[in-house]
Formats: sequence, structure tokens, C-alpha cells
Amino acid sequence: MKDRSTVVVMDPDACTTPVVDAERVSSVRQALPSEETVQDLAQVFGLLADPGRLRMMAALLEGGEMCVCDLAAATGQSMSGASHALRLLRMRRVVKVRRSGRMAYYQLADSHVRMLFDLAITHARHTEGEPGDG
Repeated sequence: MKDRSTVVVMDPDACTTPVVDAERVSSVRQALPSEETVQDLAQVFGLLADPGRLRMMAALLEGGEMCVCDLAAATGQSMSGASHALRLLRMRRVVKVRRSGRMAYYQLADSHVRMLFDLAITHARHTEGEPGDG
């Protein structure tokens, strides 16, 4: 029987101590959002991970309040696809609807959604062509 030596490769980013700065860890843990808030955010960001819904939001950011027909035409989506995307966004309070007779007009829900989306676009444009950190 041959004697085989085992080589263990250590991850250079791995900690050798479970907690280095216990006071900071405690402070950060207290400042973290609640589990419910994190779950809500994950659902909103999951909705925003779809290119069609992002185009819808970009159209609303640029055009303000728009009816479903105009949103579908502006984003190149079918009426059915646009309606479905808007329904999902409305359920998560990303957009809001105003009805006038049989027409439904959508707009971004509030200034927070506008800022979030506008910052994301600015960030994407800022980092285009730049190498990553790692």
C-alpha cells in the first residue's frame, strides 16, 4: 500500500478566525434590514432582472405616464406581454395605474423607484467598457 500525502489548498480569502471584530459584526447585524424586507427586495430585484420589464420601466422613466398600448409600441412588446409585465410590476408597487374609462395609464410608483432605476442606468453607462475589480 502506497503512502499518499494529501495537499489541502487554502482559499486566500478564507478567514482563520470566525469573528475578527465582534463589535462591528454586532453593529452591522443590528443595522441589517429585516428578513421580510430582504425578501421583498429580492422579489423586486428579481422582477427587474427581466429585459422586457426593464424596457417598460425605461419607457416610463422617459415618457412619464403612458397607456398600455403606447408602452407596448414603445418597447416592442405585444399588448399581452406588456400587460403581463405591468401587472407583475404593479403587484410589487414598482408602477402604479390610473384608470380613465377603459384606458389604463401607468407610471413609476414614486420617486424612490425613479431614483433606483435612474442610478442603475447611470451605473451601467458608467461601467461600460471599464475593466472589473477582480
